[in-house]
Parts: sequence; structure tokens; C-alpha cells
Amino acid sequence: FISHKNEPSANLKRVTLVDPTTPLVSKTPPPLPHSIPFHAIPQFHSFHSSPSTMPQLAETYASAPSTERGRGILISGDAKSDTILYTNGRSVILRSLANPQNVSVYDEHAYPVTVARYSPNGEWIASADVSGAVRIWGTHNGFVLKNEFKVLSGRVDDLMWSPDCLRIVAAGDGKGKSFVRAFMWDSGNTAGDFDGHSRRVLSCAFKPTRPFCIATCGEDFLVNFYEGPPFKFRLSHREHSNFVNCVRFSPDGSKFITVSSDKKGILYDGKTGEKLGELSPEGGHQGSIYAVSWSPDSKQVLTVSADKSGKVWEITEDGNGKLKKTLTCPGSGVIDDMQVGCLWQNDHLVIVSLGGLINIFSASDLDKAPLSISGHIKNVSALSLLNTNQKTLLSCSYDGVIIKWQQGKGYCGKINMKNHAPIKCFSAVDGEIILAGFDNKVWRVPFDGDQCGTAEHVDVGSQPQDLSIALNSPELVLVATDSGVVLLNGLKLLSSIKLGFSVTASAISPNGDEAILGAQNGKLHIYSIAGDTLTEEAVLEKHRGAITVIRYSPDVS
Repeated sequence: FISHKNEPSANLKRVTLVDPTTPLVSKTPPPLPHSIPFHAIPQFHSFHSSPSTMPQLAETYASAPSTERGRGILISGDAKSDTILYTNGRSVILRSLANPQNVSVYDEHAYPVTVARYSPNGEWIASADVSGAVRIWGTHNGFVLKNEFKVLSGRVDDLMWSPDCLRIVAAGDGKGKSFVRAFMWDSGNTAGDFDGHSRRVLSCAFKPTRPFCIATCGEDFLVNFYEGPPFKFRLSHREHSNFVNCVRFSPDGSKFITVSSDKKGILYDGKTGEKLGELSPEGGHQGSIYAVSWSPDSKQVLTVSADKSGKVWEITEDGNGKLKKTLTCPGSGVIDDMQVGCLWQNDHLVIVSLGGLINIFSASDLDKAPLSISGHIKNVSALSLLNTNQKTLLSCSYDGVIIKWQQGKGYCGKINMKNHAPIKCFSAVDGEIILAGFDNKVWRVPFDGDQCGTAEHVDVGSQPQDLSIALNSPELVLVATDSGVVLLNGLKLLSSIKLGFSVTASAISPNGDEAILGAQNGKLHIYSIAGDTLTEEAVLEKHRGAITVIRYSPDVS
């Protein structure tokens, strides 16, 4: 069996698979059999094994983007590498659209990250966080840090590179001070003054052609236009009647567009900043518009809204927009199906929902069903490998979302258990999920595909710390509590045994004849099981910290 002691760990929201037969040094832990409490596994792990057995990273199942109801998210990408960037917690996720399992993660921020963008040449990434810091780091050779600057006194909501890669503009919450700042990427020196906003600035955009201009928008309903460098205020518009959520210049620099919670999209001249026209109200959005993205040829835009749809618009020469296609994303019509982020990159139309579902449409065939990928938004707490199909596994997060993954394919759907959230521990066998929260109850939930049956529960009298299933007799479940263990046969409580130590982890053998209990003091207690009786057989004292996970090897050797 394998036991694991408590070590400092990052908040993990992604699942990593490794190939244990390929000789390559890796800092990623190999897959442990059956069910794993993922909060216990450090993000980096070393192995004391011969080079011939060292694992190689095979696939990474990344987290979904962090989302917030009533706010849009601003995702970005690099057209050359066909990679997108989004953020979750303190991490920046770099994900290939061609192969969504090809994922890299940058996690050097000290605070939650809000936005990240590639430089126009694709060599650098600038990412910002809630503290107002911007970090600039390389896209190759281990994400080497180039610079870090404190640019705002509050969170940064958006940032953009200049076309010559020499300047960066950042916007957000200035907490009574400046809401926008442009600075030199190598020195941090300020590149202009940005007066004109009185409240949080939600988005900013750099004109991609000369002469350089910057447009900003925010919670004061204003759209401001600045010329430079050094940048100075030119003019302001108050055409919107609610928060202005996003502003973007067309790739050819001839126009820019703003979208707002007032359900309107307005187009402006890219050189003068004067208003040109609007997106047509005919067939328009019925809810707040959170984000907008231009097509590479500057002739169309993609918008997403709280009305749970995405729309493609044709932009005329006079600066008006006509609806071309409404994109319907998969979903059941719940709040999580609100669309809050979008990106038009090459032939891909990427749309992100409030629930973290990423739908990728084809720009050349808008009628084609989208590719859907997703992941956990909250921390992953457990992982369970199904016995009948060793390539299918389930992962569970604290908020009650269970996701099915398949090796070689990745995301295969969600099983929504939010009625049972928060989930503390979880395990699964074919056709049934066993889970426990913080209410002293153990639930058994039948499932088929992504559908769950009626859940039934048993009260074990104390808060579960861990649970383990006898794989050859799945009706038998061992539940560890703070001061003992409980044996269950289906929903029947066989026995509740008080022990003289604090139990932190448990495992029951596949045949149900042996149990191993981990203690707060680092000891492992091995018990034989006969009926409803546990008899202590041995105590192992090799660990120096609290035991957090114990699992048998598949051959139980």
C-alpha cells in the first residue's frame, strides 16, 4: 500500500496523468490507484526510484477559468501558437486549442490573477493580479521572470500591450487614485496621464496601428479616448446607460467597439474616437453584454451575454452591426449557462460560460456543433478511477462538481452534486458514488453517464474524515471519523468503533478483510476485519507528520 504524509501544498484545481513506464524525471506525482484526496498531494513531488521507472507527464486536465456572476472575464490568446490564456486563482493557464490536454501553468503570483496577455510577438506574457501587480515573463525556458511592477493600488481588471511591444496599459480599481496607467515594459516608467474616470475601469485597449491611441471604459458609463505617447485625454463618450464591460480595437485599427450591461454595442472611429454606429437591436442580446472580440479580418465581431447566447455580427463600412448568427451553447438554461467571456482566434470562436464550460465553435462553419471542454473552478478534493474502464476517472471539487475524464480525450461531462456541497471526501465504483460532507452523513448516489439517481444516506454520528470502499464488495465501506471508524454495509451501520487516537486517513482492502488507519501523530495502524470487528495487528511508525492518504496497490501486494 501507499501512504502519504501531510506536506505544504498549493490549492490544486487540475488533474495530471503520468505514464509510469517512460524514463524521464518529473516533478508530477504518478496516479495512485482508486480514490485520492487531492488536497493532500503537493504540487511538486520527487521519487526515489531508478531512472527506468521515473514517470513522464502524459496529460493535464486543467481547471476552468475563474468566473464571477455579474462580471465578464477577459480571455486572450496567441494566434501563432493557437494557444489561449485564462486565469484561475493564483495561476495562469496556457492551453492549446488544437490539443486541450496540452496545458502549461504559471503559478508565481502571490495573489489571485485577474488577466493575462501575450505580447504581439508571442515571446512574453504580462499577467496582473488583485493587488495591482503586473508580472512580465517569458513564454519559453521555464517562464523566466523579466519584470514585476506595482501599477495600481487596487486590482487590475484588464491590460493590453502596444503593437511595438514597448508599452503596456493596465486598468482597474485605483481605490481613489489613478484607474488607468500606461508604462514602459522594461523600466516601468509612466507613459502618460489618464484623467477622466471617476470609478473602476473594467477594460482598456491599445490601437494596433499608428498613430497609437488607447480607449478605456468602466463603471462610470464612460468611454474615454487618449492619444500619445505620451498619452493624454482627447475625448469622452457617455452613450451607454450602464457599466461598460469591454472595449476592443479592430485588428486593422480602423474602429473600436464597446459593449455594456445596457445590452448595447457601440462602434467608434479608431483614429478620431468619434461614434460611428451601433449593433442592430434587431435580434440583439436580451441581457448584459459582457465581452466582445473581433474577427482577424476586422469585418465581424463576436459578443456574449447574460442571455446565455453568443452572437456573430457583420460590421459595415459605416460602422453599424448586423446580426449574422446566434450561437446556442450546450446547457440546461440555468444561471451557470450565462456566457461571460469570448475570443475570436484564427478559425476558433471561444465562448466561456459562468459555470466554466468552454465551447469552441468553428468560424468557417457556424452550424457545426461546438467542442466543449471544462474543468474544476474550485479546489479538487478527490480522484477515483473506475474499475471496469481504467481509462475513465472521476474528480470531485469542494463545491460539489464531479467531472468525468477519459485518458486521451480529457473532459467527458459533469455530474452535478451541488445539492450535497460542500463535499469533504468522495469515492466511486461503477454505477455508484459514495460521498460525505460536513453534516455527519454518508451518501450513496447511483449514476449512469452524467445522470444521477435518487441519493440515499446514513448518519454515522460524527463528521467523516475519509472513506474507503472494498472494491470487490462495494457495499462495504470504511468511514474514518475524528476518533474512530464506522463500518457500513450499504446503508446499514455494522459497527462504530472508538479508537484511542485521532484518525486522519483510511483504506480498506479490496476483499474487505483488512483496514489501515493513519493517525495525526504519523502512525499507521493495521487491523484485520472479521464481520463487524476490527483487531489491531501491527503499528508502523515511519512517518513524521500526519497521514493524509492511504491506498492499496492494485495487486494488493
